[in-house]
Amino acid sequence: MVFGVLASERGLAWLEALLMSVFVYSGSAQLAALQGWSNSPAIAPLVATVLLINARYVLYSASIQPWLSGATRPQALGTLFFLGDGNWALAMREYHAGYRDAGFVLGSGVAMALPWVLGTLGGHVLGHSVPNPATFGLDFMLVAFAAAIGVGVWRGKGDIAPALVAVLAALVLHRWVPGGWYIVGAGLAAGLVGAMRHED
Repeated sequence: MVFGVLASERGLAWLEALLMSVFVYSGSAQLAALQGWSNSPAIAPLVATVLLINARYVLYSASIQPWLSGATRPQALGTLFFLGDGNWALAMREYHAGYRDAGFVLGSGVAMALPWVLGTLGGHVLGHSVPNPATFGLDFMLVAFAAAIGVGVWRGKGDIAPALVAVLAALVLHRWVPGGWYIVGAGLAAGLVGAMRHED
């Protein structure tokens, strides 16, 4: 709903906002795209931003490969279409608990995608009645959501180093590199540290 409200404020039509939620399906990428939106937006930079921010889904997909190893290619691709931050975090928790039914990934994905899309529509409809979303803290929604996912997948002291490196990379890039590169940089830095620690 927050994205729908913000999309309405930036001048997107309800159908444009709805299609973005269906095909981009990423709060961080959608909000980043909104920052570069105008009456005549430059499409190439917006697409590049979305692709870079959503590059994490390549890692998400690789991490759930054990779940999908017995699925056919169409089944796996259909499941991956509905993969998002929330159901990936739930799937990882379930997998580490010994649960091995790949239907959980698809089911949780559909259960999260449908409210996401309908929420976008509802937020867009209500958007005109919210004159300044920041007044209600709606611009903080993405940070709160990411923090909730982080708490859900936290596994102990071994996660401290990647988290600290991500924070450091984000602060440095946010200070000296324009745009939303700090999101990408933080993810890459944390992934590299996590991979190095896993090899040890």
